Amino acid sequence: MVIRKAVVKEVGEIHALLSQYADQGLLLPRSLSELYDHLRDFSVIEGVDRNIIAVCALGVSWEDLGEIRSLAVDESYQGNNYGSLLVEKCLEEAVSLGLKKIFVLTYVPDFFAKMGFRMIEKSTLPHKIWADCLKCPKFPDCDETAMLREI
Repeated sequence: MVIRKAVVKEVGEIHALLSQYADQGLLLPRSLSELYDHLRDFSVIEGVDRNIIAVCALGVSWEDLGEIRSLAVDESYQGNNYGSLLVEKCLEEAVSLGLKKIFVLTYVPDFFAKMGFRMIEKSTLPHKIWADCLKCPKFPDCDETAMLREI
C-alpha cells in the first residue's frame, strides 16, 4: 500500500471511485474537468495491483482554513484504516501549508469525531465555502454535518 499525491493518468479512476458514492448521494459529484482542475488537492492509496483504492482531497478555503473533501475508499477495501490514513495525510499537508483549522461536511460524523473533529454550525463557516454547495442536488437542504478540527 502506497499513499501519494494523485497523477493525471489516474483522474478516470478517481472519478469512477467518487462517482460510486456520488450516485448514492453520499458525496458531492465531481466532474472530470473539476478533478483535473484540482488534481493537486488529491492524495490516493494504490493497491497491490496499482489501482486506486482510496482517495481524499485537501482544499484551501481561506487564509487559515482548509477542507477535507471527496474521501472515498473502495467498498472492498473498507475496514483497513485507509480513510484514517488519508485524513492524517491531509492534516499533515495542512500543517505544512500553514492552515490552522480544517473542516469537513460529512454523513459520517463518528468517523471524524474519532479523528479529533468536533461538530459546528454550518453557518459559522465563511460564505466562500458554499460555492461547491450550489452544485449539490440537495442544495439548499443540506443534511451533512459540519465539523472542525484545529491543528
